[in-house]
Amino acid sequence: MNEKPDLKKKVLIAEDDPISRRLLEAFLTRWGYEVAVATSGTEALQALEKKDAPRLAVLDWMMPGLEGVQVCQRIREHKDRPYVYILLLSARTQKDDLLRGLESGADDYLTKPFDAQELRARLHVGQRILQLQDGLMVAGEELLFRATHDSLTGISNRAVILDALRRERSRQVRGNGSFGIVLLDVDHFKQVNDTYGHLCGDAVLKEIVRRITVTVRAYDTVGRYGGEEFLVVAPSSDATNVLGLAERIRRAVEAQPISTDAGEISITVSLGAAVSSGASPIDPEVMLSNADEALYRAKEGGRNRSEMGVGNSESPEIEIVPAKSGS
Repeated sequence: MNEKPDLKKKVLIAEDDPISRRLLEAFLTRWGYEVAVATSGTEALQALEKKDAPRLAVLDWMMPGLEGVQVCQRIREHKDRPYVYILLLSARTQKDDLLRGLESGADDYLTKPFDAQELRARLHVGQRILQLQDGLMVAGEELLFRATHDSLTGISNRAVILDALRRERSRQVRGNGSFGIVLLDVDHFKQVNDTYGHLCGDAVLKEIVRRITVTVRAYDTVGRYGGEEFLVVAPSSDATNVLGLAERIRRAVEAQPISTDAGEISITVSLGAAVSSGASPIDPEVMLSNADEALYRAKEGGRNRSEMGVGNSESPEIEIVPAKSGS
């Protein structure tokens, strides 16, 4: 298996003077860096815009094509790309030149003729800054994931799934289409926890979510509504589509027992569906109420059933398999 290259150990040298370029390349290679070379500002920009571009760059100020400061400016325009630490080299020593270089987006500035050990130290600083920044980005992504996803199942949490419902309603207002929701509850889940323990209950919920997510369409959204209740938002769906989706989920859950450390456990779910159509749009709160009422009827009707909310007069006729014994 090939290891992913460390782009923070890869340095781009952009220098049109061959002697200075060879000197830089010799030093950097000796210090363990992987070196890429450009002989003009245009080549440097192209190299830094590649997918696997170096994260460190040593740019000469005066180059053919684009100057080093112009390369800096162009690179900083790409806000969506990994950060590149840029060290600008120049024979210019005036304070105004230093300020212009830093304002263009350079991270550091070194005057020619440069001291090799000073260059090495500044590149080490660049590596540390890139490592810290990457660590902060990873931490930020983890925090965002935790804030928007259910910690047990990994699907959207309540706030996010309700936001998905509101966004789909807004999209419907603009496009005058139809969409639906499915609210489902695990039958007799308290008995699972009481009989087998909460760790076993957690394993059951995770497997139920897995079966739901492989059953829904790629553009449907699945979220944990609360406890053992889950909500599916199904765009571009009428009553027939939504109730059909509910039935596919129900069958997928009951298809085979769930394997746990306590043994195999047969699980069923009850589902309530609701639709908001272009001809009869419904607010998200009303949709949830309709789906909840339908879920209640499914429970009262023997569980392991799918029901359509009474607010949807166009509810289709779909065969409902009777509840299993003991479900």
